[in-house]
Amino acid sequence: MTTAKRKRMPRADRMRQMIEVAEQVFSARGYAAASMDEIAELVGVSKPMLYEYFNSKEGLLLACIRESRAVLREVTEQATVGAVDAEDALRRGLLAFFVFIRERCQAWSLLRHEMVLIGTPAADEVEETRRQQTDLIAALMGGHFDTGDDLRAEAAAEFVVGACERLAIWCERHEEVSPGTATEYAMDVLWTGLRQRAR
Repeated sequence: MTTAKRKRMPRADRMRQMIEVAEQVFSARGYAAASMDEIAELVGVSKPMLYEYFNSKEGLLLACIRESRAVLREVTEQATVGAVDAEDALRRGLLAFFVFIRERCQAWSLLRHEMVLIGTPAADEVEETRRQQTDLIAALMGGHFDTGDDLRAEAAAEFVVGACERLAIWCERHEEVSPGTATEYAMDVLWTGLRQRAR
């Protein structure tokens, strides 16, 4: 009896699958306790193949963080397209963020559990995610707000990112708070300070 040969998965699809499974394992176990053996077994590949793709466990973690950052950038950028004014743009961007952390809770877990990563390339990747979001918000403000100068816009963007991170962590303790409700809570505080500069 002959067995049909299993069709090889394209490299990009296999990499995406590995990242998806690794994200789940890192989120559930924590980076230190996560095992490349377990990840390989769940993906259905050999451990050497994981190393062939990512070189190391840290390399796999970095790939997970970069993937999460790319998705977060895409959803927040797309959310503000077509905003009618500054308030609408801010609300849309905030909602996209809070939906992301609810729907991609494992990715969010990787981005926020940075204390164990301090001094590693992974910590730098997490900080790069913050800078990405700060740059996006500062650019948004440049289009909708009279910020006065670039430093003021950057400072305001840092404030928005920091406030939303803390609110997102709080939301983890209050699962009854929907992304829409979290957005309104954020707007209550943030829009009060920003509305006077809206165009």
